[in-house]
Amino acid sequence: MNIWAKIMTALRGGVNEAGEAFIDTQALRILDQEVRDAADELKQSRDGLAEILAKQKVGEEKISNLRKEISQNEDYARQALAKNEEALALDVAEKIAELEVQLRLEEESVEGYRKSVSQLRTATKQAEANIKRIKRQVDTVKATENVQRAQAVVAERHSGSNSRLRTAMDSLERIKEKQTLTAAQFEAAKEMANETSDQSLTERLENAGIAPTGSSADDILKRLRATKAE
Repeated sequence: MNIWAKIMTALRGGVNEAGEAFIDTQALRILDQEVRDAADELKQSRDGLAEILAKQKVGEEKISNLRKEISQNEDYARQALAKNEEALALDVAEKIAELEVQLRLEEESVEGYRKSVSQLRTATKQAEANIKRIKRQVDTVKATENVQRAQAVVAERHSGSNSRLRTAMDSLERIKEKQTLTAAQFEAAKEMANETSDQSLTERLENAGIAPTGSSADDILKRLRATKAE
């Protein structure tokens, strides 16, 4: 793979990562919208189910009426045959045949409605269960997201607090070091002041003839001669 192909591959990977990152940030919103779409489709399915149930009911009423009409015309045909009204009986028989055709068609339609109703009911129940399950999962995900967001805020604040605490501790250490240095300076100044005071007092005593002064060379020779003579 040459360098340009590698660059294009890296760019495509970057685009995919950016797209995935965007989808991740919008995941809850997308999931909510998908749940709403599924709920809308479920509503449409229920409306369709209600419509088919209505058609089934109308068809069943037609079947009931057709069966009654066929039964009535069969009685008419029997009565015509009993009176030897063959032509009349044939006409009634033809009408019965037409009614039976209508009855068969209506029964087929109603049977189709029944199958559709059964399938739609099964699909609707499954969709309802899936939507409830997804909603529960969404609620769980949202609750977890809120908890993690709160934890992130706390962690961020804790990190900031630690940073500020470290800064305060550093400042405190600097102040303590400064105070220690200042105290040392005061102590040194005090010692220097005491030394200066002691020296001044000694000089004053010597000048007053109270404190002994340092021996001169003549004094030392006199002391030595006296020691030798003894």
